[in-house]
Amino acid sequence: MKEEKGRKVEFEGAEESARLEFSDPRLFRDLLGHHDEHLKIIQRTLGIKLRVRGLSIEIEGDTVEAELADKVLKQLYGLLEKGYPVYGSDVDYAIRILSGDGRANLQDIFLDTIYISAHKRVITPKSVAQKAYIDAIRRYDIVFGIGPAGTGKTYLAMAMAVAELGKNRYVRIILTRPAVEAGEKLGFLPGDLAEKVNPYLRPLYDALHDMVDFDRAHKMVERGTIEVAPLAFMRGRTLNDSFVILDEAQNTTPEQMKMFLTRLGYGSKAVITGDVTQIDLPAGKPSGLKEAWRILKGVEGIRFITFTERDVARHRLVQDIITAYERDEGQTGAENRNPSDKAIN
Repeated sequence: MKEEKGRKVEFEGAEESARLEFSDPRLFRDLLGHHDEHLKIIQRTLGIKLRVRGLSIEIEGDTVEAELADKVLKQLYGLLEKGYPVYGSDVDYAIRILSGDGRANLQDIFLDTIYISAHKRVITPKSVAQKAYIDAIRRYDIVFGIGPAGTGKTYLAMAMAVAELGKNRYVRIILTRPAVEAGEKLGFLPGDLAEKVNPYLRPLYDALHDMVDFDRAHKMVERGTIEVAPLAFMRGRTLNDSFVILDEAQNTTPEQMKMFLTRLGYGSKAVITGDVTQIDLPAGKPSGLKEAWRILKGVEGIRFITFTERDVARHRLVQDIITAYERDEGQTGAENRNPSDKAIN
């Protein structure tokens, strides 16, 4: 038996029984969540048992998972002590972060407030990679965020852009993406060119309206303080004193990517986001994002941040969906590989 301050730990083979004591009844209720929602998330995810007794929580289960639950609960309580409101999604993120890096400090990540949205929601990074991404955007003039959908690449860049604009560090925000068809033809859509292109820009408008209330965003777009446009509209321009975000960059051609990167003028910052596994270019057409990654990776002043399914900030099932598809693609690729391509042992 091992005694520690505020808790007692017993080891029985691969099983661990731990008791965590807390002092503040209000913070303890917030730690548990509505109807013990937070504890249920930890139990379900880690496959352990949690029991509440007074102001304490008993943990029973596999040693590794029990120790992880111990870290999660302690660090979430620490966040609450700092005034951070913990939600069910934060519990999910905390488990992902600490299961990937047991030395991670949630306060370093969750307390890095980027922006408070029009809906009074605090926007902060939710993973180690997201924190590295935000730090890179602060430090470098050109940052590439590469990874699967739902990892917050565009959303966090947008939050940073709006926050920096509010501090008068830039005179405008430019949001752009290539209008590449993803299984549907532009010609089938009604209206003129602007109306046909607008659906491709809709995700950028959606993210913008989540940051800034609709009327204010509309006025900023009208004044040109915020510009949302297809990538083709960037040709021939020099973008000075601007925070520029290129979204869906995997669908740029090498020529388009070079054109975009050479538009950057004095006092500007560019964030390029994309998912190299979701390329919608015609077969045989190389991706500008993949080429830029290969060519520019060693250039000083440019930073590449990669995300994985662990960084997905959407519904918890999205992470499982991405993992399942990647596993299936790996198996399918192995089955379809020409026998002559196999390594010789």
